[in-house]
Amino acid sequence: MSDFLFGNVGSELFREFDRLQRHMSTLAGGFPTSLRSSQSFFPPVNVGTTDDSIEIVVFAPGLAASQFDVSIDKGVLTIAGERKRPEAATREDARSYARERFMGAFRRVIELPANANPNDVHAKYVDGYLSIRIGKHEASKPRSITVQ
Repeated sequence: MSDFLFGNVGSELFREFDRLQRHMSTLAGGFPTSLRSSQSFFPPVNVGTTDDSIEIVVFAPGLAASQFDVSIDKGVLTIAGERKRPEAATREDARSYARERFMGAFRRVIELPANANPNDVHAKYVDGYLSIRIGKHEASKPRSITVQ
């Protein structure tokens, strides 16, 4: 089994997944289809689009706006930060029986469509939601054409 996962067949499998993802991106009309994460799937992310922008909502309660590092480079949006353990949970004599809340460093990476304008980005964190709006280039916006 490990030969399958880590040998030549495994790399072929990943190439096939990449090809499938590119195909799905084409079918979705350039809508971003790739979401990657370095720590499970925290924070959860919703990605949508309007005629004018790409809208991203990151669900990360318990953080402050200053705890996020948001950047765009070469068509890739990166959202990183760290969720620290609450002081009540840091007592040395406390023992956990179960932990469902993610703690630690996180990083989410979203490949943006080609029509995303990296010079038109607005981010706002309110009530546990980080909202990121990325404008689209003018040439890619839908417009009506009058036939004469």
